Amino acid sequence: MLKYRLITALILIPIVIAALFLLPPIGFAIVTLVVCMLAAWEWGQLAGFVTRSQRVWLAILCGFLLALMMLTVPAYHHSVHLPQVSGSLWASLIWWIVALLLVLFYPASAALWRHSKTLRLLFGVLTIIPFFWGMVALRQYGYDENHATGAWWLLYVMLLVWGADSGAYMFGKLFGKHKLAPKVSPGKTWEGLIGGLLTSALISWLFGRYAPLSVVPMTLLICSVVAALASVLGDLTESMFKREAGIKDSGHLIPGHGGILDRIDSLTAAVPVFACLMLLVY
Repeated sequence: MLKYRLITALILIPIVIAALFLLPPIGFAIVTLVVCMLAAWEWGQLAGFVTRSQRVWLAILCGFLLALMMLTVPAYHHSVHLPQVSGSLWASLIWWIVALLLVLFYPASAALWRHSKTLRLLFGVLTIIPFFWGMVALRQYGYDENHATGAWWLLYVMLLVWGADSGAYMFGKLFGKHKLAPKVSPGKTWEGLIGGLLTSALISWLFGRYAPLSVVPMTLLICSVVAALASVLGDLTESMFKREAGIKDSGHLIPGHGGILDRIDSLTAAVPVFACLMLLVY
């Protein structure tokens, strides 16, 4: 399994970086839309849709909704203050605060949504749609002045999340004793969380020092810490929904890694939260 994970990672990472820097905004948006459709397909089983046809229609409707929202954006209009973009990002911030409460009070909180497909579907919409617009907004940030600016920002958030995840795994394996959320994800520890945050802080310092990011250091630090914490919450939230659905992986599309949602669960929280703080709050 580890061999498959490493091989898949070595293949996917260069593809992701190439997509960030080489694709034009519309091409990047289309690729992100396809990823979101695959995520919606997998969310279907978390929402209680058991048949393949139901999940296919859910993916199609997700793609149609995102395409329709994209068509309402004026051509070459890259402002994050468009209602489609800003509304999605603010909705994401609210949703992840609600998700934090659901995780903290699980399994008692599950009584509110366990038997409601509508609520679980709404949670999926609030996870996937803002993720799409967070990705697009960050990629288009500063595009008129420098085509690579937004790509650097997205690469930064991705490295921040991957660093937090890797740091948490290593510190958890070495020093983990105190469970972070045993009823949701028994493998996660407080020591792992601290290790992940330290790794993210190191990445933030290195990027702030050597990468072409024009931002006040304190602003970058605040947004980075919140995004790193949000990435942990995104992981825990998906684990909570998978536990209720009785499944280990959201899918099997990526060899050794499970499904699309298993790979982007942390990013679905970190990207829109970071985008909201960096582009709308600061």
